Amino acid sequence: MVSAEILERLSATLASRREADPSTSYVAKLFHKGQEAILKKVGEEALETILAAKDGDRRHLVSEVADLWFHTMVLLANEGLSAEDVLAELARREGISGIDEKASRPVKD
Repeated sequence: MVSAEILERLSATLASRREADPSTSYVAKLFHKGQEAILKKVGEEALETILAAKDGDRRHLVSEVADLWFHTMVLLANEGLSAEDVLAELARREGISGIDEKASRPVKD
C-alpha cells in the first residue's frame, strides 16, 4: 500500500535539490529560475489535470495529478514548507464541515 511516506521521501529529496547545481537536476533548475517559473509550472499542470479529467481517461488523469502534486510540492519546498505541513492542515480539517471550515477563515480584503 502506498502511504504518506512517499510524500515525506519526496519532500526530503526536493529540499536537498534547493542548493544543487541547476545543470544537474530538473528541480534544482526550477528553484534556480525562482517562484515565477515554479508558479507557471503549477498552473500548466493544473490545466493539464483539468483537460485530462474532461477527456475521461483515468490513467491520464492520474498521471497529470501526479505531475500537479509533484510541482505543487516543488512550490512548497521553495517556500520552506513540505507535504507534512499540508497533511497537518488536512488533519486539522478532518471532521469539520467544509462550510464551517470556510466560514472560520479570516475575511480577505
